Amino acid sequence: MKFTDELARPFAGLRPAPERAPEIAAPPYDVVTTDEARALIRDKPYSFLHVSRAEADLPPDTDPYSDAVYAAAAKNLRSFEDQGILIREKTPAFYVYRMIAGNRVQTGVVHSASIDAYLHNRIRKHELTRPAKENDRVRQIDTVDAITGPVLLVYRRDPVLSSALAQISSNPPDTLVPDLGGVRHELWVVSQKDQVAHIATRLNNLDAMYIADGHHRSAAAARVAEARRAAQVEYDGTEPYNGFLAVSFPDDEVTVLDYNRLVRDLNGHDTDAFLTALRKRCDVRPVTGAFRPKQPHYFGMYIDGKWYKLRLTSPIDGHDPVERLDVRLLDRLVLGPLLGVGDPRTDPRIDFIGGSRGTMAIAARVDAGEMAVGFTLFPTSLADLMAVADAGRIMPPKSTWFYPKLADGLISLPLK
Repeated sequence: MKFTDELARPFAGLRPAPERAPEIAAPPYDVVTTDEARALIRDKPYSFLHVSRAEADLPPDTDPYSDAVYAAAAKNLRSFEDQGILIREKTPAFYVYRMIAGNRVQTGVVHSASIDAYLHNRIRKHELTRPAKENDRVRQIDTVDAITGPVLLVYRRDPVLSSALAQISSNPPDTLVPDLGGVRHELWVVSQKDQVAHIATRLNNLDAMYIADGHHRSAAAARVAEARRAAQVEYDGTEPYNGFLAVSFPDDEVTVLDYNRLVRDLNGHDTDAFLTALRKRCDVRPVTGAFRPKQPHYFGMYIDGKWYKLRLTSPIDGHDPVERLDVRLLDRLVLGPLLGVGDPRTDPRIDFIGGSRGTMAIAARVDAGEMAVGFTLFPTSLADLMAVADAGRIMPPKSTWFYPKLADGLISLPLK
């Protein structure tokens, strides 16, 4: 056995035949429900949701964690490759990946991220995972024998690497999806030996990479790798299962949106009593129209058909990378003591809504009576995310919402 100190390696990917990409590309499996997946695959026999959300092909009462679902996913992936809908690269390659959403443009590189680097904290995490979600991805990877869900990583910008990616992406893309939910996705295959070597050198010279989106996928891949290592005994660290599918972007190109909160009830308070208690902790002012904070330590609140601007008046520990986060401050000063919300990872009274869905989505759920109150937050910065990860700390759940989202199906990492 061998420990490899690499961060990233090229790999022979499985990707759409060029003309097939628009009908294959799909939103990430974890941002659509089963019902939404059923609607999306209607009249789309080659949507990658047939692999990533295979329960959508089965009867409505099917348990999404049943053996039949994982078997269907494996069968569908094999069928796509057998039909030539998906093609396998003949030699290891990197892939330049660009997403364009309005005026947001980010260009990164797809690679196999080293399991060893993940286990030894050069690929750093900042969130805990939920066992059920992690177990689901383990079974998906094992049964399909491929990693199909990419992990979004960020790194501190390397101008030399950015220049190389810009030069490669100045040519027409090898794979193009003009519009997937308002986002354009482009992919370039990088297989020339000198370019592969150059990108490998730049990536592996980075001090660290940071998981931005995909903690369950990376944790599941690590579990699969450790199990296969135990079964194989002799390995050199470069086997496909010793890496996970990742797309790495420079930190100055990645957009983090707010990740907002909704609570189902007021913990026994009526609205007036809750506002009175809240004013002991915050400056509370009614506003006209929805309020989205423009700076840290301010919050918006929607309750009883009205919007309020909140400013924290309690002391803030600016030195602790976790305690200074707005998501943590809201938990500690409002959601916990006033609304009785326990662990945000498990408490059924709290829900979360990504900033890309807008303030109207918060108001709609409160107005419908499904939720009692909603809060908007200022987005967590990437600098804060990396500071938490560098300190070996864990952020509160649902602290970051990255936009745009990577597509499923544009590139997969076969484990054989």
